[in-house]
Amino acid sequence: MQTIIYCTPYPRSHRCPFKLHTISYPPGQSRSPIHPHAETSLPAESKHSTKMNPCVIPTPLPDLDGDKRWNSIHRRFISDCREKDPDVIVLGDCIFETVQDSEAWNQYFAPLHCLNFSIRDDCTEHVLWRIENGALDNVNPKIVVLHVGTNNVKNSAEEVAEGVLANVTKIRQKLPNAYILLPSLLPRGQQPNKLREKNASINDLVNAMTKGLYRVQTVAIDKGLVQSDGSISHHDMFDYKNLTNAGAKKILEPLYDLLSQILNENEPENDLPPSE
Repeated sequence: MQTIIYCTPYPRSHRCPFKLHTISYPPGQSRSPIHPHAETSLPAESKHSTKMNPCVIPTPLPDLDGDKRWNSIHRRFISDCREKDPDVIVLGDCIFETVQDSEAWNQYFAPLHCLNFSIRDDCTEHVLWRIENGALDNVNPKIVVLHVGTNNVKNSAEEVAEGVLANVTKIRQKLPNAYILLPSLLPRGQQPNKLREKNASINDLVNAMTKGLYRVQTVAIDKGLVQSDGSISHHDMFDYKNLTNAGAKKILEPLYDLLSQILNENEPENDLPPSE
């Protein structure tokens, strides 16, 4: 017996944007988890060789160094949730871990009651594990910024985009009314390369997958990083992946503008004193 669980969007006004469905089929009859009413025709030899997308399976980062730093950082983030009351939480990877020490971060984000829960080597599956294991418990931010996927170098653009969407779904389950902002994955490498092309494809797929979802919005943050000849300057990305102060300013300004707009629009109006 094959059982498939899939989700469809509710109308935008609904408190939770997803409705779960479960469908069971007899052995030998396979259906697509994306379009469950459409049968798929798999060759007999491939029915047992299909595997689940690793980008959507919650997985802790392997402790290759043996010092358990990743778990220690995760536990510290959970402790921060208990002790602080942030308006904004950033869940991310190396890109947003490094910008926390930039001048632009101190200028724009430090005053926003923002917690940065980014870990350098995280892929989509690692952030998903952190969300499932307490990263968003005991906290109620107005906005969650999710930036993940550039480290999934071994996965296809489609797999990574599905991993991003899995994180969005899990965030929505934890925080039904929070805004979820998805900054675009950045170009990487000094010269044009396949990883740049893949990140651009992931951005396009995520834009399409999240269009119309309740309080989910993508935001392009890569303007000005690629020069007219297609190269990236070390003045913007010191290792052609992570950002300098100048590069951080370029990506954080458009994100800050959107964050400020959302926070200001949702600020409760102060009661006016009665007129005399």
